[in-house]
Amino acid sequence: MQFDSLASFKKSGAEFLRKGPIALVFAEDETELATTLRHHQQLGFAQVIGFMPESFVMPVDLEETVVRVSYDLRPDGAVQQAVNAAISMAEGQWLYYCYNAEYLFYPFCETRTVGEMLFFQTEERRDAMLSYVVDLYADDLEVFPNAVSLDRAYIDKSGYYALARPDMANHGHPKERQLDFFGGLRWRYEEHVPLVRRKIDRIALFRAKPGLELREDNTLNDEEYNTYACPWHNNLTASIASFRTAKALKLNPGSTFDIATFTWHNSVPFEWHSRQLLDLGLMEPGQWF
Repeated sequence: MQFDSLASFKKSGAEFLRKGPIALVFAEDETELATTLRHHQQLGFAQVIGFMPESFVMPVDLEETVVRVSYDLRPDGAVQQAVNAAISMAEGQWLYYCYNAEYLFYPFCETRTVGEMLFFQTEERRDAMLSYVVDLYADDLEVFPNAVSLDRAYIDKSGYYALARPDMANHGHPKERQLDFFGGLRWRYEEHVPLVRRKIDRIALFRAKPGLELREDNTLNDEEYNTYACPWHNNLTASIASFRTAKALKLNPGSTFDIATFTWHNSVPFEWHSRQLLDLGLMEPGQWF
């Protein structure tokens, strides 16, 4: 199914958001678009919806199984506007959003569907799930000038940290059960990354409800949704393995010539398995075993 605009999708696309969980994939370019869509289909999302320019090409099988919305992601706030439109149409359903060349991993995702995981999260009385965007990058930028290679992907095994999130409405005191997380390429090459874009935390999975809105900083307007755990114990968290930052740093004229390689002494091959991310502390199983 294809819609020629966001307005058309809002008018006639509600039937595609009646059963969740639902993945919203935003295509900034065509890099690994097909693998991104297939990855999230294989995780068990009931519906995958792709937002992309009309000129982008997808394999025929994905054209038949992915809801496609023609959409220009270049204007400021475009992703926020589309996510909020989906929230208003999908009351009670779990939503997830990401970009092309990004891949969701959660504990035990190799043997358990995303629906099973979110059912447990709901039983825990949680309506949102913190995700860490873990940077992927190719090991050889001469062979892979856009820094993207699924077969030769690397991640940083250390260098991640968290800071208290100040509440400016409460004299700058730390917000309860909220932290700002940093690390990866945005930390190592922070001189090329605007301050407001250096965080690697994203509330990528959440349950839609009336009045809920995504804000520009990838948080939601209900503060409980932005917490990493409930008050009584730790909860599940997830990781999004993402080439997006590496790709941007190599495509940006202001940074590309300063970066000969992304690899350093803390680089390790990415194994494309949740066990590696759990072992590195890049996601948390909580009480789910």
